[in-house]
Amino acid sequence: MIAGIDESGRGPLLGPLIVAGLTIATDNPLKAIGVRDSKQLTPKRREQLAEQILHLVTRTEIIVIPAADIDRLRTTQTLNEIEVDAFAKIIESLRPDTCYVDAADVIEDRFGTDIAKTLTCTPTIVSKHKGDCLFPVVSAASIIAKVTRDRHVRLIEQELQEHLAMPLGSGYQTDPVTMVFLRAWLKKYGDFPACVRRSWESARLLMQEYKTKKLDEF
Repeated sequence: MIAGIDESGRGPLLGPLIVAGLTIATDNPLKAIGVRDSKQLTPKRREQLAEQILHLVTRTEIIVIPAADIDRLRTTQTLNEIEVDAFAKIIESLRPDTCYVDAADVIEDRFGTDIAKTLTCTPTIVSKHKGDCLFPVVSAASIIAKVTRDRHVRLIEQELQEHLAMPLGSGYQTDPVTMVFLRAWLKKYGDFPACVRRSWESARLLMQEYKTKKLDEF
């Protein structure tokens, strides 16, 4: 049995980090439906493939780490260490013979070694950069992770729009829609909503910008 694990939402300013893993006897069925790195697919195609993947794989495990938990964990861990722990939990649950992972560490082998150190089982771990492009089983995991995160962000948007009727965007600091929303939220409420990763530098800069403008009003 082989497994693939990947994440979605490592870098955004808001929303959860999602880690998804799945097992399948062989990746041939995944190749047949045309899985690819989720970033190379349209949202509609990701949704279509996600449904097909869930019918093909033997098991799926998903870990959702909300923004507040990311902030709390980052007081004692790096983001890489948070991912290592999440990947390890999924491997412990799935218990594959071989596990392919998309390496988060700049040293790809070290990421796999760090995961293996925490395990009670002993699968072969193949840790590679761009694993979501190299291995169909990781591509499939990346699709499940991305679809799951997108759904979470849309739910967050629905909740926030009850208090501020504006589009939220993708949650990335590079998304102008997201930044416009957060500036408007700060202006109205004076603090971030719970979905924001306050430990991110972009969050600190936004808060500093808001406080500076408030001082200028006096």
